[in-house]
Amino acid sequence: MKRPRPTRFSTGELRELYAPRKAAIRARLRDFERVPESDYAYELFYCLMTPQSSAVNAGKAVELLRRHRFHAQDVDPEPLLHQKEFYIRFHRTKAKHLLSAKEQFGEIRSRLSAGAPSPELRAWLVTNVRGLGWKEASHFLRNIGHRDLAILDRHILRNLLRAGVLRSLPASLTPKRYLSIEAKFLKFAASSGIPMDELDLLFWSMETGEILK
Repeated sequence: MKRPRPTRFSTGELRELYAPRKAAIRARLRDFERVPESDYAYELFYCLMTPQSSAVNAGKAVELLRRHRFHAQDVDPEPLLHQKEFYIRFHRTKAKHLLSAKEQFGEIRSRLSAGAPSPELRAWLVTNVRGLGWKEASHFLRNIGHRDLAILDRHILRNLLRAGVLRSLPASLTPKRYLSIEAKFLKFAASSGIPMDELDLLFWSMETGEILK
């Protein structure tokens, strides 16, 4: 049995949905711009944990890592990701990624402070940080104040389909396909009069009812 096609919405309907959320969305983006450098490592840890785990659970895991001062102490993160209250999927693999990123973070911080454009930084992160794909690297950079990078998770892709930006959902996201969809998303954002970063948070709020990180 075929799934019903998702309900389409027009640019006008999107603007109507955006108007009452505009102030909160822009305030959230300002929050990202004000994240102190001392929190960058934990923003990276958060994004390493989000694949196939909920944003809420990843946030709870980060708070536990903070309480154990993971960034500064010799702490095994694996049991911290295997909690009854907020299980992180593939916790063993992700624990290894956290340890690797922690060890490498001095180099990562230097790259972030060197002033390279956001797309260049993202490409470097994807190539050099274990466990960080295009979506996660975009997410990390957005969460520390970078703009105009698409975070192409299933919520965003589903809404790009509804908006007519995509003809179908991609079966997978190769680097080439990711950048192609990002370019279409940017073009659609320009035509709608809503910046892509703000559209991202609007789509998230439409899916979840919240303006999350």
